[in-house]
Formats: sequence, C-alpha cells, structure tokens
Amino acid sequence: MPKAKKRRTGGKLENDVEDAKGAAVVAVASDVTASAIAASYNDQIRPLLDAVDRLRHLKVTQEGIQLPTIIVVGDQSSGKSSVLESLAGISLPRGQGICTRVPLVMRLQDDPAVDSPKLQLEYSNGRVVTTNEAKVAYAINAATAEIAGSGKGISDAPITLVVRKRGVPDLTLVDLPGITRVPVQGQPEDIYDQIAKIIKDYIAPKESIILNVLSATVDFPTCESIRMSQQVDRTGERTLAVVTKVDKAPEGLLEKVTMDDVNIGLGYVCVRNRIGEETYDQARIEAARLFKNHPLLSKIDKSMVRIPVLAQRLMQIQATIIARCLPDIVKQINDRLIRSRTELDQMPPDLNNTGDAVRAFFHIVKEVCTSLEKILVRAESDDYPDDCYFHGTARIAGMLNRYAKKLPTECPKRSDELFLMEEIRVLQETMGNNLPTFLPRSAFHVMLKKKVPQDLVNEVWEYVEDLVMKILFQHSGNFPQVQPSCRLAIQSLMEKTRARSAQHVKELIEMELTWAAVMEGQKKFVESVENNSKPTKITLEGFGEVDMCHLRMHADLAGQAFDLRARLTACWKIIVLRLVDGLALHVVRGVKRLVENDLEEELADQLKDATKLRYC
Repeated sequence: MPKAKKRRTGGKLENDVEDAKGAAVVAVASDVTASAIAASYNDQIRPLLDAVDRLRHLKVTQEGIQLPTIIVVGDQSSGKSSVLESLAGISLPRGQGICTRVPLVMRLQDDPAVDSPKLQLEYSNGRVVTTNEAKVAYAINAATAEIAGSGKGISDAPITLVVRKRGVPDLTLVDLPGITRVPVQGQPEDIYDQIAKIIKDYIAPKESIILNVLSATVDFPTCESIRMSQQVDRTGERTLAVVTKVDKAPEGLLEKVTMDDVNIGLGYVCVRNRIGEETYDQARIEAARLFKNHPLLSKIDKSMVRIPVLAQRLMQIQATIIARCLPDIVKQINDRLIRSRTELDQMPPDLNNTGDAVRAFFHIVKEVCTSLEKILVRAESDDYPDDCYFHGTARIAGMLNRYAKKLPTECPKRSDELFLMEEIRVLQETMGNNLPTFLPRSAFHVMLKKKVPQDLVNEVWEYVEDLVMKILFQHSGNFPQVQPSCRLAIQSLMEKTRARSAQHVKELIEMELTWAAVMEGQKKFVESVENNSKPTKITLEGFGEVDMCHLRMHADLAGQAFDLRARLTACWKIIVLRLVDGLALHVVRGVKRLVENDLEEELADQLKDATKLRYC
C-alpha cells in the first residue's frame, strides 16, 4: 500500500512536473513569439518611422509632400495633454486656458538600451535643447514663449519633442492647441479662427490620422473638434476617438461608444488618465481596476479600454498608413528631386576669373542670337508655341501687310484744294537754279515724301528691339549684373539700325525720280493755259475735267506742275509696289544682319567699354 500510494503520489508529482514543464514551454514560446514580433517590428517598421521623422525634420511638407501623421485634436480641457502624458510617461505643461500654444510634435522612441529617459527639444530652424523629465515642461514653455511670445497668443511654428525611453510606444504624434470659442483676457479676439486654421491645415491631408480626444462629460455631437474633423473626414475612415474622464461620467458611455452617432470609423478607446500625484504605473493599475470592477465601465469591451490598448491601436494604424502612403511619398520625392536637379543644372557655373566671365558672356550672346535666328529668320516658334508675341516673322509680315493696305491705290490728293495748286506751291518753294525745261529734283522728292507714310520703319524696329530685350533678359537671368550694359548696347544698335532704314527709304524714294514720263495731254494742257482764247475747262486723261482759269496767272510754272502731277500719277502703283517690296527685303536683311553679326559686336563693344571704365 505505501508503495502504491507512493506511486500514485509520484504520478501526481510527475503530472505536476509535466504541467509545469508545459506551462514553461508555453511561456517560453510566448516570449519567443513576442521577441520575434518585436524584432520584426524593429527591423521593418522602426526604420520606416525613422525615415518619415527625418523627412519631417527636412521640412518636405513645405514642398507639398504630405507625410503620414497622427494629429491630436480636442476641445480645450478635453484631456489631450493627459493622454499624451500617459503615452509618453512624462509631464507636459499644465495650467488654465490654452496650455498648448504651438504644434508640439512628439516623437516617442522605445529604446531598451537607455537607463534613463533622454529628451530633446528641436525648434526655430534647427535649435536643439537637451532636457530631462523634471525640466521638460519648463523647457517646452520657454520654447513656446520664444516662438509665440510670453502672452497667450498662438503660432503655427512647431516644437519637436524627441523622447527616447524604455517601454514607450514607437509613435509620432502632433498635439495641437485646444479649441476655444471665447477668448479670455490676454488672448487675441480671433483666437478661435487662428486655432481652427492651424487644425484644418494639419488634418486636411488624406495622409493624416485624426486622434480626436473627447471628454465623457459632454455630448459628442456638440464637440467642436468633431465638427472640424467631419469637415475633412466625413466618413470617419481616418478618425480615432479617445474618450477621457470616464470615471466622471460613466452613465451611458457604453451606448455612446457603440452607437457611434458621429462616424468614428477607426473606433473608440476609453481611458482613465493619471489623477493628482499618482505615478504612471499607479495610474495604469487604477485604470485596470476601474474597467474591471466598475458596474458600468466593466461592460465595455476590453479591446476598447486603457492606454496600452490605445498605444497598440495607434502603432497599428501608423504602420498601416505608412505602408499605404510610402510608395507615393517616394514617387513625389523622386519627382521633386528630378525637378531640383534640372533647376540646378540650369544654374550658372562659378565664375572664378575674367576668362570664365567672358566665356559665360559669349555663351549668353550665342544663345540669344540662336533664339532670335529661330524667331526672326527661320520662323520657328516651337519655344513659344502659345505666345504669339514671339512669333517674329508672322508679326513683321503682319506689319508689312498693314502698311501695304495703308498705301492707296491711287496717288492721294487733297479734295479741298484747286487743281495743281499743291504742286505749284511746292515748285515755288523748291525753285532754284534749274534749267527752265527740267523739273526740279527736289520738288518731286518733297511731293513723294509727303504722300508716302513713314511709320513702318519705326513700328518694325520698335518691335524687334523689345523682342531682343526680352530674349536677352531670359537668357541672362542668372547674371543680372550684365543686363544694364546689354540694354545700352541694344538701344545703341537699334538707333543705328533705324538710321540705316530711314536712309534706305530715302534712297528708295530718290530712285523714283528717274521714273518720269510725259503723259498724253501735256501739250493740250499747256496750250489751254498760255492761250487766253482757249476754253478754261478741258478734259484730261487721268484727271478728268479740270478748270484752267486759276493757272493762267502761273503760266510759267503750270507746265512743270503738270509734269510733276503726271509723274506721280503714272508711277504711283509702281512706287507703292517697290516701296513695300523694298522695305520688306530691307527689314529681312536688317534682322538677319542684327542676329548674325551686329548684336554680338555691339554687346562685345559695350562689355569692353564697361570693363575699361571699371578699371580706370
């Protein structure tokens, strides 16, 4: 019997040992699994979080690249800072009114290697302040005062708080000023509008997760933070709600978080924050006891209560949104990088000596001449497809067409003046030592010049000058110091070009002096003027019926006046055609000469003169 009993007892011991072994195996397996999960997280997720934090530190959002971020919003005194304190295990600034006056970016990093927490503030374009748990609230207040002033105003310039501590969740959150509708003494009158703008700027991007902190003591639909989040996230698919102060209003809380009247797509987490002088460990123990034993709060599902659950949910959400957004972020960064490299390639090289400067200058001149040749000579407008002003040949052709239409088909004459009196007046003014039977050369010149419009030359060269200036300034934008000299050079060159064109027109007109023919009817006209017995009214080919009475007192000039009018009338169409064609050829040749030779020479001379003046 004793042996049997011993065997039974031994069997129980063996079973107990086996059970203990089994429990140990399960515990070890659990630890191994947890370690494997942690290792996997550290190997895969933590580098992504670090990369996003570095991108945030590099201010890529200023380039329009939005980063996945958890944004903490809530009405004033809703318990936002308490939630963040519980997650980070450190004390943040407390007080009446708005405690958070600037965006506070909290980067929590789990670091098992550190014995004591390491805290660091970053703000004001790279300023870094190292602090500790006892002084962190003071350091945040000092940085806030430096950014937003010592009063009660707010600012959108952020402060970054890096917390490296054992056991904290790996999270990056942005705490924003609490929403207040009525300004208190010392606050700006538009404090609500300022806060609303900051909040909307942060929560509007689709990459932002909204952590909406709600007090259990209020009706959720009346919360201003809910109204703001619904404006940018109507379906609630990126909104998670944290309900604080649950011990103060437990009645009906279960219905609030399960009915979800305000579209919280990511669900609710109810928490009890630290009270009074409790340590964070004590606060967690009290929270566990509250949600386990309270007759109402204990009915809430355990997956929806306490800070550890909130931390786990936030890490899962953060990992999910990073995985979803990172490919697009990489693409945007690559696009910006390509654009920046292109802009960098377009920047001017360093000019270390006079030789480099001269080479850069003539490179600009070459580019200008190439562009002008395309625009004004080859009629290529592919560089400015949508800007008709730079379609040079078409613009100049339009000016020539308008000029041709402006010239009448018949030689213009004054309808309010007696026949040939204009010619007689010109002959009297240009009377010189000429042979009596020869028409004064200057008279024909004066008459033709009065009849021909002279504005084409100015119109063409004013356009060309403005076009050259625009092209030059485009190609020399990186070297503004050369532009004044280049402007003077172009103005000087265009004055010379205008003078050449004016001389060319003068030569064209003078060429027409050789075009003279005595028209039929001259003999009949002269006889009617000199013979008083002849009728005073006669019909002349090309002139119709004319009255000679007033011409008999100018019998000595009447023949020459008729000769002058006859030449103008007979040659007018030829003159018009030759003027238009001649000016067109002259303009084309002038533009080609300007582009191929004159512009480069004038700019070089101007540079040489400016250099001499500088060193004299």
